[in-house]
Amino acid sequence: MTPDRGEGAMPLGARPDFAEFTRAFGRIALLSFGGPAGQIAVMHRILVDEKKWVEEPQFLHALNFCMLLPGPEAQQLAIYVGWMLHRVRGGLVAGTLFVLPGLVAIMALSWVYVLAGNLPAIAGLFFGLKAAVVAIVFQAVVRIGRRALRSRGRIAIAAAAFAALLLLRAPFPLVVLAAGAIGWVTSKSGRPGDEARVVASPGRPRWAVPGMLAAAWLVPVALIAWLAPPSSAFPEIATYFSRMAVLSFGGAYAVLAWVGQTAVDHYHWLAPREMLDGLGLAESTPGPLIMVTQYVGFLAAYRQPGVLPPLLAGTLGGLLTTWVTFVPCFLWVFLGAPHIERLRSHRALAAALAAVSAAVVGVILDLAVWFALHYWFGAVGERQWGLIHLPAPVLGSLDRPALILSLATMAALLRFRIGIPALLAGAAAAGLLTHLLS
Repeated sequence: MTPDRGEGAMPLGARPDFAEFTRAFGRIALLSFGGPAGQIAVMHRILVDEKKWVEEPQFLHALNFCMLLPGPEAQQLAIYVGWMLHRVRGGLVAGTLFVLPGLVAIMALSWVYVLAGNLPAIAGLFFGLKAAVVAIVFQAVVRIGRRALRSRGRIAIAAAAFAALLLLRAPFPLVVLAAGAIGWVTSKSGRPGDEARVVASPGRPRWAVPGMLAAAWLVPVALIAWLAPPSSAFPEIATYFSRMAVLSFGGAYAVLAWVGQTAVDHYHWLAPREMLDGLGLAESTPGPLIMVTQYVGFLAAYRQPGVLPPLLAGTLGGLLTTWVTFVPCFLWVFLGAPHIERLRSHRALAAALAAVSAAVVGVILDLAVWFALHYWFGAVGERQWGLIHLPAPVLGSLDRPALILSLATMAALLRFRIGIPALLAGAAAAGLLTHLLS
């Protein structure tokens, strides 16, 4: 394939037939379980090893760029590779196919949750899935920490981020932006001349497609904020998840800490244990883990439907959440792809992102502690000393089966390295058995 130099494209291997390209990304979408790491591994196996459409350096080059962006990096990588292979049409198809199975599955399970979630069998399955989720989030702390905390400075940033969120209730965006600013400023203290070389010209910008995507994202948000009745959750869904799309650096688990903090504590759309249920649904279905936001939007609109029937409102709320969460992903890729080299080679930006990655470890640890406390205890209060808010679980509300099951799933995952699908299936079965015997 001859690259389009005007768009700053990279040279490619064999360009696939579009029908074959579509089938391959449909297959990737159906196999994309296990969070971003598993999804990226599936793409690498099919696109690089099996199809040989993309060379290894090109794949890593695209992944590095996508990790600079807010939003789910695995979905953005699918968009970027689709753009490399079939330009805008390819990016749109690849990115849409990547989220479609998860969208359908989470929507169906959200209906089941509100209609049958109180049935003993369903409640038992969710009880077990929560234990697996607690283990998976703690595993994410360990895995990301090993990669991101390679110096005392980064460990200090992670600890500060954890303390700011847990004890000071600092907003997630402020924590991430502060970490990035620290990384940017400290990078300037290096030796002169360390700034990375700009590898390639960004080429001539193309604004038509990014402009249409920006309009498709922001015009509905403005109309909903203006026209939707204040008694419904739609204006808050549209504006909050749009802000999240801009500020959601650090991967899905970091974003979920912010979503949990805001959706549960500020908007009161759902309870902490319901947030755990949603993450269990997202872990057990294909597609981006951040698809759990669709479930959050579904429950928000279901409980604040305005003039609509609750199930219809919930369905529209879930679809609205997915729209404002994922449309910006296409915008970032199509807007930034021609400029990838300049972004990738900037030393100060790389230092800022390294600091954000360190802060993300603290953010995910805060999420893990929050999930664990609300799973193990029926009541969690707090003690306050000035600006410090210390979580205070009510010891008499300890749920012993929950504690035992979550410790067992942690051992299975961290000590015996059982796979995620087997862990989820085993935990769900154990939860069902626990409820049937209780």
